[in-house]
Amino acid sequence: MPLLLSIDTSTRGCSVALHQNSQLLTSYDLLAEKSSSGMLTTLIQNAVEHAGFVLSDVDAIAVAKGPGSYTGLRIAVSTAKGLCFALEKPLLAVNTLEALTLQISGFFDEDTLFCPMLDARRMEVYCAVFDYYLNYIEPTQAKIMDGESFAELLRRQKIVFFGDGAAKCQPLMEAYGNAFFLPVEVHPSAKTVGQLAVGLFEKRQFEDVETFEPYYLKEFMTTVPKKTRLV
Repeated sequence: MPLLLSIDTSTRGCSVALHQNSQLLTSYDLLAEKSSSGMLTTLIQNAVEHAGFVLSDVDAIAVAKGPGSYTGLRIAVSTAKGLCFALEKPLLAVNTLEALTLQISGFFDEDTLFCPMLDARRMEVYCAVFDYYLNYIEPTQAKIMDGESFAELLRRQKIVFFGDGAAKCQPLMEAYGNAFFLPVEVHPSAKTVGQLAVGLFEKRQFEDVETFEPYYLKEFMTTVPKKTRLV
Protein backbone atom coordinates (compact mmCIF):
# COMPACT_ATOMS: atom_id res chain seq x y z
CA MET A 1 0.00 0.00 0.00
CA PRO A 2 2.07 2.96 -1.24
CA LEU A 3 2.09 6.19 0.74
CA LEU A 4 2.08 9.13 -1.71
CA LEU A 5 2.63 12.82 -0.96
CA SER A 6 1.07 15.11 -3.58
CA ILE A 7 1.73 18.80 -4.25
CA ASP A 8 -0.13 21.31 -6.44
CA THR A 9 0.69 25.01 -6.74
CA SER A 10 -0.31 25.35 -10.40
CA THR A 11 -2.30 28.54 -9.86
CA ARG A 12 -2.54 31.10 -7.07
CA GLY A 13 -3.22 28.55 -4.33
CA CYS A 14 -1.27 25.90 -2.49
CA SER A 15 -2.45 22.33 -2.00
CA VAL A 16 -0.96 19.24 -0.34
CA ALA A 17 -2.43 15.76 0.11
CA LEU A 18 -1.38 12.40 1.48
CA HIS A 19 -2.82 9.15 0.07
CA GLN A 20 -2.28 5.57 1.14
CA ASN A 21 -3.17 3.34 -1.76
CA SER A 22 -6.25 5.18 -3.08
CA GLN A 23 -7.46 6.46 0.28
CA LEU A 24 -7.07 10.14 1.15
CA LEU A 25 -5.52 10.48 4.62
CA THR A 26 -4.98 14.25 4.95
CA SER A 27 -5.15 17.31 2.73
CA TYR A 28 -4.69 21.07 2.95
CA ASP A 29 -5.85 23.66 0.42
CA LEU A 30 -4.99 27.36 0.65
CA LEU A 31 -6.38 29.75 -1.96
CA ALA A 32 -4.69 32.94 -0.77
CA GLU A 33 -2.62 34.82 -3.32
CA LYS A 34 1.09 33.92 -3.25
CA SER A 35 0.53 31.30 -0.54
CA SER A 36 2.65 28.62 -2.21
CA SER A 37 6.12 29.96 -1.53
CA GLY A 38 5.55 30.73 2.14
CA MET A 39 3.32 27.85 3.22
CA LEU A 40 4.13 24.83 1.08
CA THR A 41 6.79 23.25 3.28
CA THR A 42 4.70 23.86 6.40
CA LEU A 43 1.65 22.20 4.85
CA ILE A 44 3.74 19.22 3.75
CA GLN A 45 5.06 18.70 7.26
CA ASN A 46 1.60 19.10 8.80
CA ALA A 47 -0.04 16.68 6.36
CA VAL A 48 2.48 13.95 7.05
CA GLU A 49 2.57 14.41 10.82
CA HIS A 50 -1.20 14.62 11.24
CA ALA A 51 -1.55 11.28 9.48
CA GLY A 52 0.90 9.72 11.94
CA PHE A 53 3.89 9.42 9.61
CA VAL A 54 7.27 11.03 9.04
CA LEU A 55 8.55 12.21 5.66
CA SER A 56 10.84 9.21 5.26
CA ASP A 57 7.75 6.94 5.30
CA VAL A 58 6.54 8.38 2.00
CA ASP A 59 7.02 6.04 -0.97
CA ALA A 60 6.87 8.67 -3.73
CA ILE A 61 6.30 12.37 -4.33
CA ALA A 62 3.64 13.42 -6.85
CA VAL A 63 3.45 16.90 -8.35
CA ALA A 64 1.05 18.74 -10.64
CA LYS A 65 3.38 19.42 -13.55
CA GLY A 66 1.28 22.07 -15.31
CA PRO A 67 0.18 23.90 -17.27
CA GLY A 68 -0.38 26.86 -14.97
CA SER A 69 1.42 29.72 -13.29
CA TYR A 70 5.12 29.86 -14.17
CA THR A 71 6.11 30.80 -10.63
CA GLY A 72 3.73 28.33 -8.99
CA LEU A 73 4.95 25.44 -11.12
CA ARG A 74 8.58 26.28 -10.38
CA ILE A 75 7.90 26.25 -6.65
CA ALA A 76 6.02 22.94 -6.69
CA VAL A 77 8.46 21.10 -8.93
CA SER A 78 11.54 22.45 -7.14
CA THR A 79 10.09 21.39 -3.79
CA ALA A 80 9.10 17.94 -5.08
CA LYS A 81 12.51 17.34 -6.64
CA GLY A 82 14.25 18.49 -3.48
CA LEU A 83 12.25 16.00 -1.42
CA CYS A 84 12.94 13.22 -3.90
CA PHE A 85 16.69 13.84 -3.77
CA ALA A 86 16.78 14.19 0.02
CA LEU A 87 14.60 11.17 0.74
CA GLU A 88 15.74 9.08 -2.26
CA LYS A 89 12.15 8.66 -3.41
CA PRO A 90 10.71 8.50 -6.97
CA LEU A 91 8.89 11.39 -8.63
CA LEU A 92 5.44 11.20 -10.24
CA ALA A 93 4.03 13.96 -12.46
CA VAL A 94 0.35 14.59 -13.21
CA ASN A 95 -1.18 16.95 -15.78
CA THR A 96 -2.92 19.78 -13.88
CA LEU A 97 -5.89 19.86 -16.27
CA GLU A 98 -6.47 16.12 -15.97
CA ALA A 99 -6.48 16.33 -12.17
CA LEU A 100 -8.81 19.34 -12.32
CA THR A 101 -11.27 17.38 -14.48
CA LEU A 102 -11.30 14.46 -12.07
CA GLN A 103 -12.78 16.77 -9.43
CA ILE A 104 -16.06 17.16 -11.34
CA SER A 105 -16.41 14.37 -13.91
CA GLY A 106 -18.25 12.05 -11.54
CA PHE A 107 -21.15 14.52 -11.23
CA PHE A 108 -22.08 14.23 -14.92
CA ASP A 109 -23.22 11.51 -17.28
CA GLU A 110 -20.86 9.49 -19.45
CA ASP A 111 -21.72 11.36 -22.66
CA THR A 112 -20.39 14.66 -21.32
CA LEU A 113 -17.12 16.24 -22.42
CA PHE A 114 -15.04 18.39 -20.07
CA CYS A 115 -12.91 21.45 -20.83
CA PRO A 116 -10.82 22.70 -17.90
CA MET A 117 -9.49 26.22 -18.46
CA LEU A 118 -6.71 28.02 -16.63
CA ASP A 119 -6.29 31.74 -17.22
CA ALA A 120 -3.29 32.61 -19.39
CA ARG A 121 -4.05 36.38 -19.61
CA ARG A 122 -6.12 38.34 -22.09
CA MET A 123 -8.30 35.92 -24.12
CA GLU A 124 -5.85 33.03 -23.89
CA VAL A 125 -6.35 29.95 -21.72
CA TYR A 126 -4.54 26.72 -21.02
CA CYS A 127 -7.07 24.03 -21.82
CA ALA A 128 -7.80 20.51 -23.02
CA VAL A 129 -10.94 18.48 -23.71
CA PHE A 130 -11.52 15.15 -21.95
CA ASP A 131 -14.26 12.56 -22.06
CA TYR A 132 -15.83 11.08 -18.93
CA TYR A 133 -12.98 8.57 -18.58
CA LEU A 134 -10.26 11.26 -18.85
CA ASN A 135 -9.31 10.28 -22.39
CA TYR A 136 -8.08 13.24 -24.44
CA ILE A 137 -10.48 14.55 -27.09
CA GLU A 138 -8.32 17.63 -27.67
CA PRO A 139 -4.74 17.91 -26.36
CA THR A 140 -3.43 20.26 -23.72
CA GLN A 141 -2.78 23.59 -25.40
CA ALA A 142 -2.55 27.35 -25.00
CA LYS A 143 -5.58 28.58 -26.93
CA ILE A 144 -6.68 32.11 -27.85
CA MET A 145 -10.45 31.99 -27.55
CA ASP A 146 -12.99 33.30 -30.04
CA GLY A 147 -16.57 32.52 -31.04
CA GLU A 148 -15.53 29.49 -33.11
CA SER A 149 -13.48 27.82 -30.38
CA PHE A 150 -14.80 24.29 -29.84
CA ALA A 151 -17.66 25.02 -32.28
CA GLU A 152 -17.43 21.66 -34.02
CA LEU A 153 -17.60 19.72 -30.76
CA LEU A 154 -20.36 21.91 -29.34
CA ARG A 155 -22.62 21.22 -32.32
CA ARG A 156 -22.57 17.52 -31.42
CA GLN A 157 -22.02 17.17 -27.71
CA LYS A 158 -22.34 18.84 -24.32
CA ILE A 159 -19.12 20.37 -22.97
CA VAL A 160 -18.68 21.51 -19.37
CA PHE A 161 -16.30 24.48 -19.08
CA PHE A 162 -14.70 25.25 -15.73
CA GLY A 163 -11.57 26.58 -14.04
CA ASP A 164 -10.37 30.14 -13.44
CA GLY A 165 -10.19 30.86 -17.19
CA ALA A 166 -13.74 29.82 -18.02
CA ALA A 167 -15.70 32.92 -16.97
CA LYS A 168 -14.05 35.23 -19.50
CA CYS A 169 -14.84 32.74 -22.29
CA GLN A 170 -18.52 32.31 -21.43
CA PRO A 171 -19.84 35.26 -23.53
CA LEU A 172 -18.16 33.77 -26.62
CA MET A 173 -20.04 30.47 -26.41
CA GLU A 174 -23.40 31.36 -24.87
CA ALA A 175 -25.10 30.85 -28.24
CA TYR A 176 -24.30 27.12 -28.16
CA GLY A 177 -26.90 25.12 -26.28
CA ASN A 178 -24.34 22.43 -25.51
CA ALA A 179 -21.99 24.83 -23.68
CA PHE A 180 -22.38 24.53 -19.91
CA PHE A 181 -20.40 26.71 -17.49
CA LEU A 182 -20.13 25.75 -13.84
CA PRO A 183 -21.56 28.43 -11.51
CA VAL A 184 -18.64 27.99 -9.10
CA GLU A 185 -14.91 28.20 -9.72
CA VAL A 186 -12.99 24.92 -9.46
CA HIS A 187 -9.39 25.18 -8.28
CA PRO A 188 -6.56 22.67 -8.77
CA SER A 189 -6.10 20.39 -5.77
CA ALA A 190 -3.49 17.88 -4.66
CA LYS A 191 -6.31 15.51 -3.72
CA THR A 192 -6.98 14.51 -7.33
CA VAL A 193 -3.27 14.73 -8.21
CA GLY A 194 -2.78 12.00 -5.63
CA GLN A 195 -5.64 9.91 -7.00
CA LEU A 196 -4.10 9.89 -10.46
CA ALA A 197 -0.60 9.36 -9.07
CA VAL A 198 -1.66 6.04 -7.53
CA GLY A 199 -2.13 4.60 -11.02
CA LEU A 200 1.21 5.99 -12.18
CA PHE A 201 2.94 4.46 -9.18
CA GLU A 202 1.42 1.05 -9.87
CA LYS A 203 2.67 1.25 -13.46
CA ARG A 204 6.10 2.48 -12.29
CA GLN A 205 5.79 5.54 -14.50
CA PHE A 206 8.40 7.59 -12.63
CA GLU A 207 10.07 10.76 -13.87
CA ASP A 208 13.80 11.39 -14.08
CA VAL A 209 14.26 13.57 -11.00
CA GLU A 210 17.40 15.24 -12.29
CA THR A 211 16.07 16.34 -15.69
CA PHE A 212 12.34 16.80 -15.02
CA GLU A 213 10.94 20.28 -15.74
CA PRO A 214 7.43 21.75 -15.33
CA TYR A 215 5.06 21.64 -18.29
CA TYR A 216 4.99 25.37 -19.01
CA LEU A 217 3.29 24.95 -22.40
CA LYS A 218 4.69 28.28 -23.56
CA GLU A 219 7.79 30.28 -22.82
CA PHE A 220 7.81 32.64 -19.88
CA MET A 221 7.85 36.23 -21.13
CA THR A 222 9.69 38.98 -19.32
CA THR A 223 10.14 42.65 -20.06
CA VAL A 224 13.34 44.63 -19.76
CA PRO A 225 12.95 47.93 -17.89
CA LYS A 226 13.76 51.02 -19.90
CA LYS A 227 16.94 52.82 -19.04
CA THR A 228 16.46 56.19 -17.42
CA ARG A 229 18.51 59.05 -18.78
CA LEU A 230 20.28 61.11 -16.16
CA VAL A 231 20.02 64.83 -16.85
